[in-house]
Amino acid sequence: MDCVALCRLDELGEGQSRGFDPQGRGADSLFALRHQGRVRVYRNLCPHLSVPLEYRKDRFLSADGQWVICYAHGARFRPEDGACVHGPCRGDVLPALQHREADGWLLLPLAQLDA
Repeated sequence: MDCVALCRLDELGEGQSRGFDPQGRGADSLFALRHQGRVRVYRNLCPHLSVPLEYRKDRFLSADGQWVICYAHGARFRPEDGACVHGPCRGDVLPALQHREADGWLLLPLAQLDA
């Protein structure tokens, strides 16, 4: 399975997030976060109005690292499953992407980029 390397796993600390533009389109189309020791990857797309979540580069999480925040609408999502628990899209879920961790790298299968 062909994959693109997003970052080294040690570059994504607990309670941190990072955006990525694997297709070189000039904006982060997905982001990764580490929460309770697990890495998760989501599309950078609020289900409410299909806008990016972050208000500046790599700022997808609340200050305490406990929530994914849509800074356009104030929606709050659980980092562990992307479910919206507060805001205009309550009950919706962030689109999650499958990923792999190998040799210290966070990898994303290429087939998901255009899906």
